Amino acid sequence: MATATPVPSTTVDLGPAAALSCRECGTRFPLGPSFACLECFGPLEIAYDFGSYEAAELRKRIEAGPASIWRYAPLLPVPADVADKPNLNPGWTPLVKADNLGRELGFTAQLHIKDDSGNPTHSFKDRVVACAIEAARAFDFTTLSCSSTGNLAGAVGAAAARAGFKSCVFIPHDLEQGKVVMAGVYGGELVGIDGNYDDVNRFCSELIGDPAGEGWGFVNVNLRPYYGEGSKTLAYEICEQLGWRLPEQIVIPIASGSQLTKIDKGLQELIKLGLVEDRPYRIFGAQAAGCSPVSAAFKAGHDVIRPVKPDTIAKSLAIGNPADGPYVLDIARRTGGAVEDVTDAEVVAAIKLLARTEGIFAETAGGVTVGVLKKLVETGQLDPAKETVAINTGDGLKTLDAVSDAGMTAVIKPSLESFRAAGLASA
Repeated sequence: MATATPVPSTTVDLGPAAALSCRECGTRFPLGPSFACLECFGPLEIAYDFGSYEAAELRKRIEAGPASIWRYAPLLPVPADVADKPNLNPGWTPLVKADNLGRELGFTAQLHIKDDSGNPTHSFKDRVVACAIEAARAFDFTTLSCSSTGNLAGAVGAAAARAGFKSCVFIPHDLEQGKVVMAGVYGGELVGIDGNYDDVNRFCSELIGDPAGEGWGFVNVNLRPYYGEGSKTLAYEICEQLGWRLPEQIVIPIASGSQLTKIDKGLQELIKLGLVEDRPYRIFGAQAAGCSPVSAAFKAGHDVIRPVKPDTIAKSLAIGNPADGPYVLDIARRTGGAVEDVTDAEVVAAIKLLARTEGIFAETAGGVTVGVLKKLVETGQLDPAKETVAINTGDGLKTLDAVSDAGMTAVIKPSLESFRAAGLASA
């Protein structure tokens, strides 16, 4: 098996990013648009040279930065002047104290919702695309592309429009209409594929190797190592918003699994840099029952993920063969967490529960997270006496069909008599 070796210096300016490193065998490669190790075909990720910052100095620098993910530029694969470039400046979204929801679920410790629906295209995908687009600039790509379950398509279209790139994104043909419209409105090419997300992803992998894809940066394929780093900013923000400390428990939705693995990577970096005190934390993964290969493997004690054909209303999580699934299992087991799933009916109920208790309208992925949070408490897998963060990754306006039974509670005439007759006087 290959061992880690030095990498020659590169003229590519991506800040502290030093090399690409194989997650499996440790072989290092120069920075470039690559995503698979040439030695063992394992996934590549960014290796850094963070320099010799003193923790207090780095903390002050971050706190003085912009109210976006670029406050963490010293920890990301982006140039130092990234905040001055044309981009959507995502991040620094609210960490909401969910006291009402916490009481309903039986929490005695603080429950928080990290609400990422406030990003420019109303999902956490703006974070990952923001990092990927800097790599696309560095490698002189002219067109941004992706395979998407919906939210990423919108994020790529918007970021490309702002930054002056062409865009062409690929989605399953049967996505929620709200996501289709939001992805198409930015003026790039939006192509539906007759198949599920895994079919779309396979097609994009073929296109990368074809002359037709020359000059194209696929944010979640050949730019995937850079793209994935954007998810670390969720970990950074949560810890900073908690006063520079780790949460005791965190619940994260699983699509490819990259968000969960990168949040763990971000927490570990903060510990190593001395920005937070090292203490135990538990990570929990959330899936929909209609697409739960990671949950199934966790419960069965398996290390291998068996691919499934998705069948769930949570289409943004409907990846039947999640690339980071095995690493999610490792993290859940290492931290003492778990991976759980909920039915579509439980997803809808959880969307309504979060809206009713905290005024946060989550899309179906958020319903999965809150539904799993509830289930974890009820089954004793998650401790309600420990501070917990659950992540809402997107806006419910994108998945209105899931809660289409919600609406007017009454129709009355414009008179007090009609108002009272409807039983609303004491509402």
